[in-house]
Amino acid sequence: MRRWIMLMAVCCMALQVAAQSGFKPVANLDQFKREFAAAAQKTQSIKSDFVQEKYLSMLSDKITSKGKFWFKKENRVRMEYASPTFYLMIINGKNVRIKDARSDKNISTGGNKLFEQISRITADCVQGNVLNNKDFSAKVQENAQQYLLQLAPVAKGMKDFFSSIELLVDKKDLGVTKIVMHEASGDRTEMIFTKKELNAAIPDEMFALK
Repeated sequence: MRRWIMLMAVCCMALQVAAQSGFKPVANLDQFKREFAAAAQKTQSIKSDFVQEKYLSMLSDKITSKGKFWFKKENRVRMEYASPTFYLMIINGKNVRIKDARSDKNISTGGNKLFEQISRITADCVQGNVLNNKDFSAKVQENAQQYLLQLAPVAKGMKDFFSSIELLVDKKDLGVTKIVMHEASGDRTEMIFTKKELNAAIPDEMFALK
């Protein structure tokens, strides 16, 4: 399950939970879609720190992890967890590398329909096309500082894992700052992105599969 959470996390780079108050339906949805897609197209690369907080329905305490995130067009992502344990995921096109203290393996998304769906959603989020993804129904709200994208899965494979996904987009740069994933099990995962650098030079070696 952790790999699905990480993949959804590439999607984007920036979001916040719907529990925030003061949101109302966006005034001009078509204009937002155009501007969101245009901002994403200008972004060639992203470097960021992240904090992941996992809330389990059966426990009162949250599980906090920290690490670093890199994205580079087209569809190259590296997420490296530094604490509490080391965990690495690299997406390079249709191939994924997963590494931890016990194993280091490559996975092809082509042989797994769900994995392929999530990989496509990730690319759509980063490239600003997520609102056109037919695997989700989408609603967009706004307040003075942010847009809130609420995605409800309509594809059965996705509905088995997620009940909804919420993205918070900063109005200043139309970048994602936090993502909240509500799982079908009742668990919730939040990922907060900080210290973002846009269009920084990132060597291709960062996304090597071995």
